[in-house]
Amino acid sequence: MQWSDQAIIIGVKRHGEASVIAEVMTRAHGRHLGLVRGGRSRTMQPVLQPGNEVEVTWRARLDEHLGEFRIEPVHLRAARLMEAATSVYGVQAMGALLRLLPERDPHPHLYEALDVILENLHDPRDAGELFVRFEIAVLNDLGFGLDLAECVATGARADLAYVSPKSGRAVSREAGAPYADKMLVLPAFLVEGGAADYDSLLAAFRMTAFFLHRHVYEPRGLAVSTARDGFVQAALKALKPQDAITHP
Repeated sequence: MQWSDQAIIIGVKRHGEASVIAEVMTRAHGRHLGLVRGGRSRTMQPVLQPGNEVEVTWRARLDEHLGEFRIEPVHLRAARLMEAATSVYGVQAMGALLRLLPERDPHPHLYEALDVILENLHDPRDAGELFVRFEIAVLNDLGFGLDLAECVATGARADLAYVSPKSGRAVSREAGAPYADKMLVLPAFLVEGGAADYDSLLAAFRMTAFFLHRHVYEPRGLAVSTARDGFVQAALKALKPQDAITHP
């Protein structure tokens, strides 16, 4: 069996003396693993860095086998991703999110989103908002999508201010006022557009963290990636560098 596809490196694990097992997110074949012979060579090591875009050809005798990758570089951006804290932590945190998905399950829109975000991780202001949207997209693909389009109580589409922690659906300011202390804050930039500020981004990180923990991490007995904490801190610091940063 054989196929070729565009891919982004999300992880590498040593295998034997000279080879590695590469983990990639492909456009059409989902998250996929494959053996790269000679992957620890001086030529291949710079290519097999998280964040790099490559062309992969996978070969195996049977579909269920690990198989081997032949990898050709397309866009090597790993060096640039080391220049900012949001980039360093962001590429690791997104890799951890993608590992929540079943291996070899196609998610072409997540591949596209990953590619876009990697090009913008150097800008903390853009990176924070894009990362939150990526977490929401992963939740949706895992079957726990949030409905932020209209109020769950009234059907109103205006003045949405909260998210119900039970249903993951939006609630208007008026309908949610009596229960405000039990609600999650709905960041305005997620429903109205515009740029995120410190408070709205902090609320967004808290919201996605809540639903990821409830629906994914806790049921699976997983810990939240430490890279996410590092990314959140870096993104929030860029918006409010003089104040103490609160963990969402």
